[in-house]
Amino acid sequence: MKERLVERMIEVGALKFGDFILSSGKRSNVYVDVKLASTYPDILEMIASQIAETVRGMDFDRIACVELGGVPVAVAASLKLGKPLIIFRKERKDYGLGGDRIGDLKEGERVLIIEDVVTTGKSALSVARRVEESGGVVKAIVTVVDREESDVEVLSILKLSDLTQNL
Repeated sequence: MKERLVERMIEVGALKFGDFILSSGKRSNVYVDVKLASTYPDILEMIASQIAETVRGMDFDRIACVELGGVPVAVAASLKLGKPLIIFRKERKDYGLGGDRIGDLKEGERVLIIEDVVTTGKSALSVARRVEESGGVVKAIVTVVDREESDVEVLSILKLSDLTQNL
């Protein structure tokens, strides 16, 4: 399934070459658009299945992500795994119900963090910090694509080299 996922991501144009500034602030000549890829139901299903396979046997209570890129992937994983979801906002909201997240987190709950792409790991670590500040326990960080540039320990569905090795 991993090979088919790579094929489909390339087919839909989720792998782009040029001059890009990543959310980490780093410059790169390759961009992996998991947000675009996740708009295709078959790709999203493959990603959710790969996440389920990756975390098989892991004991956790909830899935968490940060808006925006991780949301479709985390929702698909939540459906596949039957686990409730927490979506952290990038910034606290000062209107409506306010707050910095959507979803509940109880003291001691074990949380699986899902990211679309990890470069430096800064975004994933910010979610981990917020989970822990709220009384949760981070079990693991899972990413669709690991750009292989971070020291942060993540479980990845694909590595950047998987996407670029045959091009």
